[in-house]
Amino acid sequence: MNRIENLHSNVFSQKNVELFEKNIMFLAVGGFIIHLLLIFFENYYAMDIFSSKTNLSSNPISALYTPFTFILIYEAFLLIHYLPRSFTTSVAKEYEIISLVLIRKIFKDIPEISLDSSTILNENNLQLLYDLSAVIVIFYLIYLFKKTWVNIPKRKTNKSLNKFINYKKLMSILLVPTLLILCFVNFYEWVIEVFISESYTGNLNGFFIDFFTILILVDVFILLISFQFTERYSQLIRNTGFIISTILLRLSFSAQGLYSILLLLLGVVFGLVILKIYKLAEETY
Repeated sequence: MNRIENLHSNVFSQKNVELFEKNIMFLAVGGFIIHLLLIFFENYYAMDIFSSKTNLSSNPISALYTPFTFILIYEAFLLIHYLPRSFTTSVAKEYEIISLVLIRKIFKDIPEISLDSSTILNENNLQLLYDLSAVIVIFYLIYLFKKTWVNIPKRKTNKSLNKFINYKKLMSILLVPTLLILCFVNFYEWVIEVFISESYTGNLNGFFIDFFTILILVDVFILLISFQFTERYSQLIRNTGFIISTILLRLSFSAQGLYSILLLLLGVVFGLVILKIYKLAEETY
């Protein structure tokens, strides 16, 4: 346990976290500039770099998609960093990541909107309206989630709880190389599809599909381990409910259009309701 704690302190030291944040900032700025240059070459020199397969070069606004991708990777790293703190903390971070994924999608879809009065209610415009509304609703739900979480009575830590936290620290350590591997693999596959392969799936959320799938497995492991350290029914139901919430978020990536938005909202609402009931149970007993 001491080795795990020391290793976790070294991996997630203040210096390493700040270094990761600094590198992500440089990558975000660099990626934004490169994306703008590609759009410039395509629009002014009639070069087909990736416009034939994606809509990421149709407008300079589309370039915002790239820095937001790096910001999301940083948020995923923070989720891993906060994993040992509590189940609720990591779930709240999951909801924040989902909201940022939605905002990133909006930057991609804004150039496709039509302002023609005869086609104002076309599919792209309606989807943008759904996404904008969903961002506002999810932002408010996250506020309610955190407000509920802050007001839950805190229990004192003991030796068994510290052991459980160390198990979660081990999971957190193992997730760091997993995150890096997912980033490189998904970026490599995207480059192959866009610039080399003749076929393109159009799926820009491959990283988050894989990441949330791994999160579900990690959450299940944490739930199973927690059986050794707690017999409280309310806590077990809360943790199980959060896993169901994560599964719904993961399923939203496989759905399209309004169904994807509904799954996102259902996942966040389900987690919020579970937390509110858990708070009532903690206050009662």
